[in-house]
Amino acid sequence: MKNISVIGAGTMGNGIAHVFAQNGYKVSLVDISSESLNKGMATIEKNLDRQVKKEVIDQDTKESTLNNISTHTDLKTGVQNADLVVEAASENVNIKLSIFKDIDSFTKPEAILATNTSSISITKIAAATQRPDKVIGMHFMNPVPVMKLVEIIKGYATSDETLDATVKLSENLGKVPVACNDYPGFVANRILMPMINEAIISLFEGVAGVKEIDTIMKLGMAHPMGPLQLADFIGLDVCLSILNVLYEGLGDDKYAPCPLLVNMVTAGKLGVKSGEGFYDYAEGPKNAPVSGQFA
Repeated sequence: MKNISVIGAGTMGNGIAHVFAQNGYKVSLVDISSESLNKGMATIEKNLDRQVKKEVIDQDTKESTLNNISTHTDLKTGVQNADLVVEAASENVNIKLSIFKDIDSFTKPEAILATNTSSISITKIAAATQRPDKVIGMHFMNPVPVMKLVEIIKGYATSDETLDATVKLSENLGKVPVACNDYPGFVANRILMPMINEAIISLFEGVAGVKEIDTIMKLGMAHPMGPLQLADFIGLDVCLSILNVLYEGLGDDKYAPCPLLVNMVTAGKLGVKSGEGFYDYAEGPKNAPVSGQFA
């Protein structure tokens, strides 16, 4: 594989494009919005500058990485030469099904079609294509240039050849691929989201405040970030979407989203992306207060 197309220039998409390009792949970054593409490329350059400053890479690597990326607002043009397409659009099943139906018709028959979904069924996405054996999940972790794990999800019809090729490709990126099967939430979010939801329930029921809950989990469980702060960084809307997938797919009340989470998302308090969640990010994520209280 030499040519990679990444669909979506947001947080995950630009991170995935960054990692592939830095490892010598030719990357087509695709988004319907020119503004999103410009913002995504600016983020990639900013992150590369950070790597140069920390002496993780040199200036030549930065320049070659940027030169390896082209941007496209037309989906057909952006994927027609791809050996692998990685979809990193919104965590919305209807959007993903529409994208996969299109890229299935626009790409060469041998291309592997991957989705960065964190919870939606790979089997369901694959059914929108004429090549379900070549559809697979590649769940990168945020921030993509830093985090080593790639959760590889094998759908019902995904071939062993597709799985093996995706695992090898992930290793070529310097990542650690770990395979699992296609069940709601896979492994990472099936375990993580109930923990985040329980932290929100604890806040909702007045067991403790935001600072106290996060501090207990950081210092007592050696978590690098408390669950409420982590929820803010993931996006409270994304957390709610994943919990809904778990609740609907597994039918267990333990996955039912906390009413507080539902209300915050309805009110537009989505975390870092909106400037406010369980913490206030008015001055940026790095300047969020150590203690935050939901008002």
